[in-house]
Amino acid sequence: MPLPRLVTFTVNGAQKYGAITESGAVDLSARYARDYPTLREAIEHGALRRLADAAENLSADFALEDVTLRPPIPSPEKIICVGVNYPDRNAEYKDGQEAPRFPSLFMRTPRSFVGHGTPLVRPRASTQLDYEGEVALVIGKAGRHIAERDALDHIAALTLCNEGTIRDWVRHAKFNVTQGKNFDSTGSLGPWIVPYTDEAQIADIRLATYVNGEPRQDDRTSRLIFGFRYLLSYISTFTTLMPGDIIVTGTPTGAGARFDPPRFLVPGDVIEVTADGIGTLRNGVIDE
Repeated sequence: MPLPRLVTFTVNGAQKYGAITESGAVDLSARYARDYPTLREAIEHGALRRLADAAENLSADFALEDVTLRPPIPSPEKIICVGVNYPDRNAEYKDGQEAPRFPSLFMRTPRSFVGHGTPLVRPRASTQLDYEGEVALVIGKAGRHIAERDALDHIAALTLCNEGTIRDWVRHAKFNVTQGKNFDSTGSLGPWIVPYTDEAQIADIRLATYVNGEPRQDDRTSRLIFGFRYLLSYISTFTTLMPGDIIVTGTPTGAGARFDPPRFLVPGDVIEVTADGIGTLRNGVIDE
């Protein structure tokens, strides 16, 4: 049986949440909004399984072509991204350095992401829009100073990220990537969240990125430099992880900037980020 696919979507200008089934979109917010106004509150109350089970017995309320998918978690408190977390990605820098001792981290704003099916926006300020396919963890239980042995208990769900980056704008300062990582609508999250079940689900996910059908990135989460347990423990050392927070866990080698010459995204391109057991996140590209 396929894992449940829980979504946030808009229809006729109204934001809702629900589940994607073979027949369309089930509107769970119409039944459960009093208890859980959004999926973030459903996560906070540990209700994802309740919603998924309910969707199995309901008919679709909307055809898929009538809904617009949004990033699954509305207004997360934090989106924390991990840089250089696959071995071959570290080697791309050609700086002679071994794998780092600690993760490289940066924050992104919710406004920098769109949902599945909505085009990424290449900004006026640069033509260097690049793709980065990643697996993302959705936090389900608050925690600070989380021990590695307990870390996976804090995961509620999985989703995908295209952590789109404006390459020349990550070089505007001496050691700061914030600008190039936060242009409006340059990345995407989704298409849905898949509830987390156990460690086997995440231990060896194959993650791949395609541009116009051409393979560009391909690796497995079993090869991460910093695994999921360590990341949650490390991050919770300095900040309290909260339900609905999103941890974007790193991209494999093969982003456009690393080609010679670079192969940045242009209007009309289609990027697909796909992962075992999660699905495929697909976006086009338009100019601002």
